[in-house]
Amino acid sequence: MNLHELKPQAGARTKRKRVGRGIGSGRGKTSGRGHKGQKSRSGGGKGPFFEGGQMPLVRRIPKRGFTNIFSKVYAEVNLSDLNRFDADTVVTPEMLRQERLVRGKVDGVKVLGGGQLDRALTVKAHKFSRSALAAIEAAGGKAEVI
Repeated sequence: MNLHELKPQAGARTKRKRVGRGIGSGRGKTSGRGHKGQKSRSGGGKGPFFEGGQMPLVRRIPKRGFTNIFSKVYAEVNLSDLNRFDADTVVTPEMLRQERLVRGKVDGVKVLGGGQLDRALTVKAHKFSRSALAAIEAAGGKAEVI
């Protein structure tokens, strides 16, 4: 077999159906849509949530709560994640983003008290949990709120 002998498999490439091109084409006038009715119209057919006239599930289920558009989303970082930095380093949200500890679009960084911190670091973040504050200071470091 050579490159110039390659052909697509039979039936893999089909001609585009050209409709509305006269009586002789076999798909003229109604263009294969039949006569009248919902499916013959442009944009005709039922939507994805139509259930035959029965009240759709989306409308049967009660609506609860609301979404607060002013809520802030914080990236959460545990103390154990901060052990990758050298001692006496000033850890900023930008550094956490470089280390891939913070990803996506967030409004700030919150340091949580998960795990152990075994070195003195100066951590700058938007929020700290009480246990994280105590652990950072116990390790000889400082926690600064931005």
